[in-house]
Amino acid sequence: QVQLVESGGGSVQAGGSLRLSCAASGYTDSNYCMAWFRQAPGKEREGVASIDISGSTRYAESVRGRFTISKDNAENTLYLQMSSLKPVDTATYYCAANGGWVVPWDWADNYRSWGQGTQVTVSS
Repeated sequence: QVQLVESGGGSVQAGGSLRLSCAASGYTDSNYCMAWFRQAPGKEREGVASIDISGSTRYAESVRGRFTISKDNAENTLYLQMSSLKPVDTATYYCAANGGWVVPWDWADNYRSWGQGTQVTVSS
């Protein structure tokens, strides 16, 4: 019922910034909780940040203070502003959504809708 399409990925140097977008369509009223995950080759999918319908946010400790998750409800778009990027941030970034409360927020299996991913590469 929900379609998610990420964009905004690319290659940047360490210390740079990048903004990812996730356009949601379909039954967006079901997007009670939305999140960004990332996955590097050979590693598990990792929760980066989440935001719920009230605007409450959560972040992985590894990105806290550097990344900001936000959403534009009128445009049905989720954003991830990434600053002070590090090579360890290199990964495919995925947008995810779920219709209810997600506990824990950073468990990928708790999300029912996923985007196709967008690649972020940070060089040293």
